[in-house]
Amino acid sequence: MIPTWLTLLCLFIAQVFPEAQPADLYVEVPENYGGNFPLYLTKLPLPPEETEGEIVLSGNPGVAAEGPFAVDPESGFLLVTRALDREEQAEYRLQVTLETEAGHVLWGAQPVLVRVKDENDQVPRFSQSVYTFQLSQGTRPGIPFLFLEALDEDEPGTANSDLRFYILNQAPAWPSPDMFQLEPRLGALALSPEGSTSLDRAAGGPYQLLVQVKDMGDQASGHQATATVHVSIVENTWVPLDPVHLAENLKVPYPHHFAQVHWSGGDVHYHLESQPPGPFDVDAEGKLYVTEELDREAQAEVQARNVRAEDYTEPLELRVVVTDENDNAPVCPLWDSPISVPELSPPGTEVTRLLAEDMDAPGSPNSHVVYQLLSPEPEEGAEGRAFELDFTSGSVTLGDAPLRAGQNILLRVMAADRGGAEGSLSSTCEVAVTITDINDHAPEFATSQIEPVSLPEDAQPGTLVATLMATDADLEPAFRLMDFAIEAGDVEGTFGLDWEPNSSHVQLRLLKNLSYEAASSYELVVVVRNMAELVGPGSGPGATATVTVLVERLVLPPKLDQESYEASVPVNTPAGSLLLTIQPSDPISSPVRFSLVNDSEGWLCIKEVSGEVHTARPLQGAQPGDMYTVLVEAQYEDEPTLSTSASLVIHFLKAPSARAPALNPVPTRHLCTPRQDHGVVISGPSEDPDLADGHGPYSFALGPNPTVQRDWHLQALNGSHAYLTLALHWVEPREHVVPVVVSHNVRMWQLQLRVVVCRCNVEGQCMRKVGRMKGMPTKLSAVGILVGTLMAIALGGPGPPTSSLSLLLQMLISLGNTFIDTPRRNVLPAFWASLGPVRLAHKINYRNPLSSYQLPRFLCTLTSIPSVTVPKFSPGSRGGELDPTPWWQKQ
Repeated sequence: MIPTWLTLLCLFIAQVFPEAQPADLYVEVPENYGGNFPLYLTKLPLPPEETEGEIVLSGNPGVAAEGPFAVDPESGFLLVTRALDREEQAEYRLQVTLETEAGHVLWGAQPVLVRVKDENDQVPRFSQSVYTFQLSQGTRPGIPFLFLEALDEDEPGTANSDLRFYILNQAPAWPSPDMFQLEPRLGALALSPEGSTSLDRAAGGPYQLLVQVKDMGDQASGHQATATVHVSIVENTWVPLDPVHLAENLKVPYPHHFAQVHWSGGDVHYHLESQPPGPFDVDAEGKLYVTEELDREAQAEVQARNVRAEDYTEPLELRVVVTDENDNAPVCPLWDSPISVPELSPPGTEVTRLLAEDMDAPGSPNSHVVYQLLSPEPEEGAEGRAFELDFTSGSVTLGDAPLRAGQNILLRVMAADRGGAEGSLSSTCEVAVTITDINDHAPEFATSQIEPVSLPEDAQPGTLVATLMATDADLEPAFRLMDFAIEAGDVEGTFGLDWEPNSSHVQLRLLKNLSYEAASSYELVVVVRNMAELVGPGSGPGATATVTVLVERLVLPPKLDQESYEASVPVNTPAGSLLLTIQPSDPISSPVRFSLVNDSEGWLCIKEVSGEVHTARPLQGAQPGDMYTVLVEAQYEDEPTLSTSASLVIHFLKAPSARAPALNPVPTRHLCTPRQDHGVVISGPSEDPDLADGHGPYSFALGPNPTVQRDWHLQALNGSHAYLTLALHWVEPREHVVPVVVSHNVRMWQLQLRVVVCRCNVEGQCMRKVGRMKGMPTKLSAVGILVGTLMAIALGGPGPPTSSLSLLLQMLISLGNTFIDTPRRNVLPAFWASLGPVRLAHKINYRNPLSSYQLPRFLCTLTSIPSVTVPKFSPGSRGGELDPTPWWQKQ
């Protein structure tokens, strides 16, 4: 038994991987094989023997069970059991499968194409055993008059069915034994050149030809068959015809039979052509007809052709003579468009020449045409005519009367045959004449001075500034084509001109952005010129126009660094959590103030100056998967009316299921801008109640604020630490709050990392500006006083130093400065004190963060102060929250 799992696996592979199906097998079997059977054909690519199943052979109907094919189950060979006949069936399409008893296919199907290779076992045969044909004298040599047809049932396209035709015998062999020729491949029977010449001299025959057809092409071997061709010779009746005279406009029923031709040979088709084309036709018997009335002399040719449209002999020429009558009036020529005459053309200039055509017999009085000018008539008081006409040639010329540009004149001329004599036929010809203008007028602007045009500073390129109109007194459209250009006042190419080629209007448009500071006004000079060459004087003062453009200064509203913002927070995010920071796109612009609009739930708040968005209260009612949309509005501090807004979409996430582990303290750090090769190392949570060893692995990612993701780069070092660096070469020097999302599996925590970005010296030390109080000593004077006081104490001799130290402290109080610009490598705490508690401010090395800083003991013993408070740096603090523990109790 085949395991069920193996059966299912085979079915799955066959369906999912169809490209793994076996390729077709091609096998040839010789036709009428005379050897022993069964005949082994090819070994099938069956699967390995361990695949059990039954080999099933199927294919053409009736082949599987009782057909001539089988599969040897032992060897896997495909075999044939009997001889095959190609004429009975040329090919067999089989398929082999390996199946289970239940009919499931384990392998295959394997397609097999068995083709029966043809054997030359068929004898060709003629379509007729006896052919009979009647051949006329005068038949051209080489033109087939009979086509022999034969059939061979062997495979087409092979030598077994490649037939050749031959003439075996001609009887009688007089006057030549080679009177005929037979094309071997086509079986086309024709007269040989010698036979055609012999028949033209004297009719012979009849002739009996014994013809043969053989297969196997040009090979000597092959099957053959014969047939008999009887050819009788008849007298040539294809003789020239005498000219036929037909009266013009003959009133008889049509078609009208007027002649006949005859080809005495058999299997003929008649064809007729006439020059010029005329109303003639020929029927199958050679009868010629005219199909309508004739009005001119015509000539026709008649041809006798075989079934392949090849001419048996030379065509017969038939001339048809038509008797002429004066039945055609002169026909005037046609003009597609009016005749153009330039204005101021001199008298005698030829306008046109009328050539009326008469279809009557050429050279006869019926076709002799003369002309007469009918209009226009001379104007009253005019000294001459505008046009003159030669009555014999039909030439129309300009007269002495002047013509104006733009005039449209219709000439009417009568054309009469028979020289205008009695009984003549006539026609009236009309000729349209247009007096065209010459380009003697330069274009001019309608207004040479345009009123000032004001444009806002933020006008977009392409803005229409003004439209100017120019006119040209010329009438010809080609002479009114104008070209415009800005001649002066636009050195930088801020403006451009736009006009259609055939328009008299030109649009002055803005091409570049305007700047009030660069140019507050423009005075543009626009010039117009003819595109065609101007005749006469040049352009006048009206060819230029001045356009004054005034630039209106515009203050744009603030622009944010993004068009919209998104942030994702868990639904249990506590109040006061930083979500993201909204920033203007231009941080050096005027101060911007931020506010929230449409905060219907009161969940959010935004810092007016920094743009930091925090949660204002717990997100009660928020559900994971919900979205909350508010509008962030930004306006200039000094221009509240100029504002912009952007949408802020909050996506609520599922709250972590377990309590968040404690995060490692992240004291304030500092990084240098422009960017240097160092960053900040961030550690993950210090303890995790769900992990036995209290450590990661954790993943680190920047918060969803796009500005943070643009300015910062976070790279994981391992499963518990990440490395924070600047992503941009330059970031604004100030304190930044960088939200870092720490996650483990499905839990997520947010770490607010405060990083100071500042300009640094060559040693990488942060340089921060320190302001000095008004009226107070400078830092250098304070150092001098301190050094002098210490020397006085040292020289004072023995005794309590309390009074001297008190005096020193009072002097320091008067200074009022805090020294915080001390380099980090030489930390010298500077302080000012009073009789009350002392508050120290100092600068530490942010590269190696400390949770607290202790002053050297020798400075703290100089005075008997009850307690001293030092800053303690805790995670997320800015300068540190105060730790009330006395410094002398710290170890």
